[in-house]
Amino acid sequence: MSYYDYETPVSPSGSTNGRRLTNRNTNRYSVTALFSMAAEQDVEVEDDLARAQKRLRDLKGKISAQSKKNFVLERDVRYLDSRIALLIQNRMALDEQREVERTLEEVDPTEGHYPDDRRMQQYSNLFFLLQSEPRHVAALCRLVSLAEIDTLLQTVMFTLYGNQYESREEHLLLTMFQSVLSAQFETATEFGSLLRANTPVSRMMTTYTRRGPGQSYLKTVLSERINSLIEHKDLNLEINPVKVYEQMINQIEEETGSLPPNLPRGVAPEVAAENPDVQAIIAPRLTMLMEIANSFLLTIIESLDSVPYGIRWICKQIRSLTRRKYPDAKDFAICSLIGGFFFLRFINPAIVTPQAYMLVDGVPAKHPRRTLTLIAKMLQNLANKPSYAKEAYMITLNPFVENNKARINQFLNNLCEVGDFYETLEMDQYMALSKKDLMIHITLNELYNTHSLILQHIETLVPRKENRTIELPLYSRWETPVQDIQSALMDAVSSSDMLYMETKSIFVQLIRSIPNAADKRPYNLAAIAERAATTKDSTLVRKGIKVKEMLRELEEQKVVDAADGYQLMQDEVSAELVHLGNLREKVVLETQSLDSVYKTICDHNNYLRSQLEQYKAYLQNVRLTTSKDHQKGVTGVGYVKKQNKSVVLGPYRFTHAQLEKEGIIVESNVPENRRPNIYFNITSPTPGTFIIALHYKGREKAILEMDLKIDDLLEKQKDNKHLLDLEYVQLNVPKVLGLLKKVFAKR
Repeated sequence: MSYYDYETPVSPSGSTNGRRLTNRNTNRYSVTALFSMAAEQDVEVEDDLARAQKRLRDLKGKISAQSKKNFVLERDVRYLDSRIALLIQNRMALDEQREVERTLEEVDPTEGHYPDDRRMQQYSNLFFLLQSEPRHVAALCRLVSLAEIDTLLQTVMFTLYGNQYESREEHLLLTMFQSVLSAQFETATEFGSLLRANTPVSRMMTTYTRRGPGQSYLKTVLSERINSLIEHKDLNLEINPVKVYEQMINQIEEETGSLPPNLPRGVAPEVAAENPDVQAIIAPRLTMLMEIANSFLLTIIESLDSVPYGIRWICKQIRSLTRRKYPDAKDFAICSLIGGFFFLRFINPAIVTPQAYMLVDGVPAKHPRRTLTLIAKMLQNLANKPSYAKEAYMITLNPFVENNKARINQFLNNLCEVGDFYETLEMDQYMALSKKDLMIHITLNELYNTHSLILQHIETLVPRKENRTIELPLYSRWETPVQDIQSALMDAVSSSDMLYMETKSIFVQLIRSIPNAADKRPYNLAAIAERAATTKDSTLVRKGIKVKEMLRELEEQKVVDAADGYQLMQDEVSAELVHLGNLREKVVLETQSLDSVYKTICDHNNYLRSQLEQYKAYLQNVRLTTSKDHQKGVTGVGYVKKQNKSVVLGPYRFTHAQLEKEGIIVESNVPENRRPNIYFNITSPTPGTFIIALHYKGREKAILEMDLKIDDLLEKQKDNKHLLDLEYVQLNVPKVLGLLKKVFAKR
């Protein structure tokens, strides 16, 4: 924020000069603020502020880059987790396990075909358009499937708008969110379904909270509270009557060696809840749980001012859009939607799995882990309309909800009380257009994946419903090239105003650049200009001569007066330097805070890498176990003899009648009289890959061939898609898997 947002320069006598008022109602405001922003980001000056800003910029860049690496690692962990589940369930063959592992192998960043200059220029234009016009990305995010969203989010959140601490990119990203949320509300059919399902939009919102500012907030607000709780490893606050009953009878059996006849195992929840001993155990636990939950709630409410601006702004959009879509909606219903985002997508995941957010060292013990889960459930019930249908025992904690409902609704409404950024974004866009070095760091895969998704949905993104001739006036988007701030905004103010502000800007640069000049007050502007013009530094000499001439012109125009030592200019220069001095203190404080964030993100990266290594080690163990059954290549733990090049297995022949009898063919379009002449050849050219060929007796060439990967079949089975269409016949997927396992597993 610029100094000019807060004050009007005041002369020593205390009066303000009406000609130089700087407020939002003058046509000079935006230009004045832009010059101030330029001073804050001046790269030609080398002073303490400039050095502190450079360190802060470098640190923010590191955080953004590391956040992107973490996102990719988290995606890989999810992928490998799902594949391991399929491994366990389906006992995939040795070479198929290798194929899964190869998916996650590190790739040489220098490999890959580099686009030529013409294509690089086209991609530069495309990605500039995508970045500066967020509505296109918003449309794409609404069109992609849940399976595709992670790939797109990696590019959008961590590349296209990857500089998480740069206001222009952050504001453009939030503009995109506004468009996505608006569309979500427009297409909503009922209030209860809004923002609750696991959709690409909800995944976007969750991913946004995992960026640097969100991570920093969670660590600052929740870390101490969670760590103090998990220190009590033996504190058991379980309140589920069934679990409490089981723990109670297990303890009795351990102490006495047997169970009394009135305490049978496996009782119904109602019976467990009515047991007086169970009730006596649960009662004090309820009190303690509510005390702990209250302490968490108080900490969160008191942290209002620390909540990142972007998260608060999204809350504001949810409230605004809900009021527009449902004008009759009650305040508590609107707050439940805001709470659904703030607690369900942001706060609660960090409470339930604090180790994943690097809030604690290692996984909490069993009892504290359960307590954290219960606390998260209580906060969620408080933020949402509670439903106890699935967990009836949670109704015993309803007093916590009733006592805090008004307080949480007030907090959620307060979250929404933040200003908009549209005016600032307009200035940021001007600044960006004046730069010559706008750049993003993007991988070739991100480039091609984004291009592929755009092509896939091009008809929706750029609809062409009719093809008639139209008159198309041709003009440049920017009629004159934007070379600098002055040329971009000449029409906004008078030439004397522009000259005045540029003169002031140069004086600020000179005072920051000339040794000890800032220490001598009040500033003698004429002496500073003369000193700069006679120094040995050619840059300062050029600026000194220029500013002397500019002062002379301003005096001729009667804007300033040498007789009073250019008092008006002196006051404004002093005010700008005070602002920059305060800015330096803020920069230093922000740097210290972000140092901690960067360490947290690096720690999280190490945690994710160790998780991946554990998964890979698991796959290696499965490989070793499997290899003992199939070859004698094992010579020690962790070592497998290198396999020979894979050979083609098959073809194995099956008649139509055979597959129909075994239930593999579910439906056949082959005429009855021709079925005896139909047969299938199944081949495995490489491990995990199969070719099913449909043949007719007497013909050498297959009528139809289909390539299958084991992953495709397992995915279909997992998603309950049990039919595989071969055009002439439909096959049962689970039975096809069973056949492939039977035929190829032992070969």
